[in-house]
Amino acid sequence: MPLPLYLLAMAVFAMGTSEFMLAGLLPDIASDLDVTVGTAGLLTSAFAIGMIAGAPLMAGLARDWPGRSSLLGFILVFLAAHVVGAATSSFPVLVATRAVAALANAGFLAVAVTTASALVPPHKKGRALAVLLSGTTVATIAGVPGGSVLGTLLGWRATFWAVAALCLPAAIGILKGIPARPAQEDETDGPALRSELAQLRSPRLILVMVLGALVNAATFASFTFLAPVVTDTAGLGELWISVVLVLFGAGSFAGVTSAGRLSDQRPGVVIAAGGPLLLIGWPALAVLAEEPVALLILVFVQGALSFALGSTLITRVLYEAAGAPTMAGSYATAALNVGAAVGPLIAAASRSTAAGDLGPLWVSGTLVATALLVALPLRGVIAAGRSDEVLR
Repeated sequence: MPLPLYLLAMAVFAMGTSEFMLAGLLPDIASDLDVTVGTAGLLTSAFAIGMIAGAPLMAGLARDWPGRSSLLGFILVFLAAHVVGAATSSFPVLVATRAVAALANAGFLAVAVTTASALVPPHKKGRALAVLLSGTTVATIAGVPGGSVLGTLLGWRATFWAVAALCLPAAIGILKGIPARPAQEDETDGPALRSELAQLRSPRLILVMVLGALVNAATFASFTFLAPVVTDTAGLGELWISVVLVLFGAGSFAGVTSAGRLSDQRPGVVIAAGGPLLLIGWPALAVLAEEPVALLILVFVQGALSFALGSTLITRVLYEAAGAPTMAGSYATAALNVGAAVGPLIAAASRSTAAGDLGPLWVSGTLVATALLVALPLRGVIAAGRSDEVLR
């Protein structure tokens, strides 16, 4: 894989740390800003909603800009939003900074996905996406748990400052390592924006976007509210939150890495094998959450299965949107973040039911079941990926 892919992954690491770090900071933020933990969970949804709207909007605005300039501008706006967020004492202002950061993140990721696809041969999109997403999974292994420890020791604001600092080397890497215009961006006869938007009328594209959104909703529903499960249900100390986040991140890295090759050529295998296991895993975690050993094992397994399945479905979005070369990344980003917005909202509501802290885990199982019910009668469509057509 080309070196620029890894430079993009470094920037995604910084942004992924920010996106996921709230899972370990919600109780501290809620206490400091005098809101409930459920209300603080809206920060995750605000970020995701900003990315849903921002992905196509920013990609559309930046489609004629040089890739390097777009990526650099987005990451600098992202940095500024975290500086303001670290300094504010107002919850509404913090929500606003998350929305601005989300717009910048959405634009960056949409352009980065398109850039990554342009840097490799057409039949290696899945592997390129796996490298790019490895920035996110490494963030869950190192960045997010590190942020959780930093937040525990120095307060949640220190974590926001740390993310702002992470953006600086990422920006330098983009400036030095990403070509101003990758080779495929030099083409001037690409499809018009209207033609690219028309791809959204494709039933196959809509199907894989819906499935990707459902699986990601399941992932974020539980991931956002893991901290109370660790401390209240399992009875572990606050520092164990970081351990659990590391395990989830390690699982997600293993999942996205192992699915990288299969998502190009054998997506049906990943979905058929991983889907039922993921469905079983969330209720099992809810039932066994009081047992620390079972909790630690299942968190790793669910991280691996969630990201293997999710990254495979998002790779299918890129193949199905091949006729939208500058907008495909935004469609994939939007699908991911529809799930990231909806999942925590449903999970937050479930915490006020009899299920309590375990409600989000049951919500995740329900969302995966819904995805499998949708996918089952259409499994032939999902398995017959565009990569097969390229490889013939």
